[in-house]
Amino acid sequence: MIRRSYLFTLTVLVAVLLVGGLAFGQGPGFNGPPGRGEGPGGPEFGLPVRELNLTDAQQQQVRELMEQFRTETRTLIEQVRKGEEARRDAVEAIPVDEGRIRSAMQQLAEAETDLAVRQARLHSEIYGLLTPEQQQQAQKLRAERQARLKQRQDRLQQRLQQRRPRPQA
Repeated sequence: MIRRSYLFTLTVLVAVLLVGGLAFGQGPGFNGPPGRGEGPGGPEFGLPVRELNLTDAQQQQVRELMEQFRTETRTLIEQVRKGEEARRDAVEAIPVDEGRIRSAMQQLAEAETDLAVRQARLHSEIYGLLTPEQQQQAQKLRAERQARLKQRQDRLQQRLQQRRPRPQA
């Protein structure tokens, strides 16, 4: 449970950094050379904006949404960070205080949920800016990306199974 919470928080922070990269690193627009127009690491929230050939107006609207998101999520990220600290302190406290742990976990879950909802709203707002053709292309590219991710996960799982010691009969 602790590891899942930590990984979620780390994922959220990386996503926010990607938003910042997109908002400030776009250069002349989304259709620039590879490596420009998207934050470090690629598509933003599942939307491969560079491959969608956004108009200048769409690009500006996405920039504005990203800046608004960055501003709004600062507080949420701080709440998640404080929730992580409270959870860690509660878990490490001696003697064990189950009520304190449960309270800290509930606060952390609420903060992470609020941040996830905000991310989903941003994704939806950006998606709403796209034409039906761009939306269809985005869905196709997302499906392709998910298929590649599944293949990588399957290969990793196979490697892990090959490394496990086999029980002796």
